Amino acid sequence: MYPNPLKQKLRKGDIVLGTSLPVPSSLVLGTIVQARPDFVWIDTEHAPFATESLDAIPVLARQNGVAPMIRVAWNDPALIKKAFDVGAVAVMVPQVNTAEEAARAVQYARYPPEGQRGLSPMWTRIAGEDWNHVIKTANAETVLILQVESQEAYDNIDEIKQVAGIDVLLVGPLDLSASVGKITETSAREVQEIMRDVPGRLEGSGIVAGTTLVDLSEIQEKLRWGYRFMNVGNILAYGTQVLTHNLETLRANPGGGAEE
Repeated sequence: MYPNPLKQKLRKGDIVLGTSLPVPSSLVLGTIVQARPDFVWIDTEHAPFATESLDAIPVLARQNGVAPMIRVAWNDPALIKKAFDVGAVAVMVPQVNTAEEAARAVQYARYPPEGQRGLSPMWTRIAGEDWNHVIKTANAETVLILQVESQEAYDNIDEIKQVAGIDVLLVGPLDLSASVGKITETSAREVQEIMRDVPGRLEGSGIVAGTTLVDLSEIQEKLRWGYRFMNVGNILAYGTQVLTHNLETLRANPGGGAEE
């Protein structure tokens, strides 16, 4: 995936749609890529696995034309470096609250002289990519996503967006709800007002507004508000919804129509 198609879409202002990989399984990934998302969100913050469990999954995603995005557990240079080295096209950093924290994330994500990331993209050996070419072009092709998940981050958004090297600021509705005193109430006015304001605050900055949702009508609403980077649920959640609906329907009406 060089040049990085995800980077190109973001630069053009296209809507970018992805979905989550809930388990580190190449079989599940193989099912997901059939839906042709732009990216697959691989979570190592809350999920019970880390990059060591991913094996060649990021490379398989790349080879199927889907950008692997790894969310690391914290704004830590070792975690960010490892995520890119196993094949992430994009890395997401949670809980970034200040411009100083944002600048550190940019440093951790880039090779010298622009940053301080160590050089050894091991994924290239699996993928058959030219190691030297990848290193020399990585800074221009890297996608960095920082999460806005608190009142503090929102209050500092004008300073954060001045930091060069950020591609997406992604609002995390659930943690944001806790920060504004409405824990788990993501539809609360306090949460929705912030979410509605963020895309406008980023206009002209070159940074795309992103978020993560499940409900289709909510997703469409946020796209109307100006969000252009959207994580659309995950295959297990949607599969469970469909299975539950079908089982309930069959139990209530096994024959599907009027009884003879």
